[in-house]
Amino acid sequence: MPQLAYREREVAFTADPVATAAHLARNSPGAHLVYEGRGEMAWADGDHLTLSVTATGTTISGPGAVPPSTTAGTPLESLAEALQRIPLRGWRAYGWAVFELGYHLHDLHDLPADPGGEALAHLFVPAREIRLRPGTALLRALDPADLDRLERLIGQGAEQSRHDRLTLDVDAHDGPAYRRAVTTAVAEIGLRRLDKVILSRVVPVPDEIDLPATYLAGRRGNQPARSFLLRLGGWEAAGFSPEIVARIDADGVVLTQPLAGTRALDGRRDLDDARRQELYRDAKEVYEHAISVRLAAEELARVCTPDSVQVDDFMSIKERGSVQHLASQVSGRLTPGRTGWHALAALFPAVTASGIPKAPACDLIRRTESETRGLYSGAVLTADADGTIDAALVLRSVFRRDGRTWLRAGAGVVQQSTPDREFEETCEKLRSVSLFLVPATAVPVRDTARHTLNPA
Repeated sequence: MPQLAYREREVAFTADPVATAAHLARNSPGAHLVYEGRGEMAWADGDHLTLSVTATGTTISGPGAVPPSTTAGTPLESLAEALQRIPLRGWRAYGWAVFELGYHLHDLHDLPADPGGEALAHLFVPAREIRLRPGTALLRALDPADLDRLERLIGQGAEQSRHDRLTLDVDAHDGPAYRRAVTTAVAEIGLRRLDKVILSRVVPVPDEIDLPATYLAGRRGNQPARSFLLRLGGWEAAGFSPEIVARIDADGVVLTQPLAGTRALDGRRDLDDARRQELYRDAKEVYEHAISVRLAAEELARVCTPDSVQVDDFMSIKERGSVQHLASQVSGRLTPGRTGWHALAALFPAVTASGIPKAPACDLIRRTESETRGLYSGAVLTADADGTIDAALVLRSVFRRDGRTWLRAGAGVVQQSTPDREFEETCEKLRSVSLFLVPATAVPVRDTARHTLNPA
């Protein structure tokens, strides 16, 4: 059967890519996803194919799949097989995976793993795409007539900045319960049931927000490894991811970037420098980071040739909005016969959002947190026909679903942790988003800021 192919057009582009992407998202009436990473800002619109992943298989549906079909197997195995069936040259799929996908990857069958009976992952192959790069914009569409419309869209201008902000007290919500959860975790760690767990708390946003304007404002105030803005599969979110879960290149090289160890970053250089030095001297933070890097290397060794696994960068500092982190990078090359989906399965959920070992950490998370995580600490990802996968860890995000809006943040708990300090760390992280929430009734002003795409 002959395969469809995208029609493409490359045009000059000199506008602000972040503000342009926010403008594109505002003008998407249906499913869409903006994803920034590796020196490119991509906008995907219109679900030509939809892939919904559950515990037992992946269903492919949409205008490009008649009739719908299902592949059986474990979640990521069935997804990989479904993607191989896409009758479209040069496709790229965009989507998300919820944290609870990890329950199936680590055989935690006694835990409620499908939040509300929803999909564990949801991806779509778009009918239209724009990929913004320095100096150029690549337009892609299945319908050639859409290319002219896409060119007009990027010529209409960028999202306007908004100066109003909501006031949200991230210190005032759920403090006693969170401190009790940390105390419980420290006790279980003391009994040698696990070494580390990341416990999170939810902060409701009572007012309606303007999501594209919030994304634009938050991206101006953060230095993320990846960023995203989406309406897809029942979720809406804007996020400024501090790290990737995994990046798998077409040649089989896998990267993961564990960040663990946190101090505030507020722009006062003398205080920020002092906190940075404190990070390196704090035995708890250094220990938490080191064991996270160790586990990441062990996980890569399961799917990569043993002599290829290495720590490329160890315990440098990455600045991420309102916080700074100890950061490392671990890499390896896939063993022949392994794919990027094997690598993602080995690394998911990220060690810096779950714990060590992952199975007992996920068990403790489920017992102590007030609700399922869903998209929080899962992944927003892209997957290409050539085998490339790029998966951003969903932290520093604002979520909207079923008429509810909220933030969520966590902290890594080890035996040396104290409830007050871990609560303070969640507040520091929450401010990376809470300071940039734009109300739906904000007054627009012309956006004069310029954004540089993240080259990583």
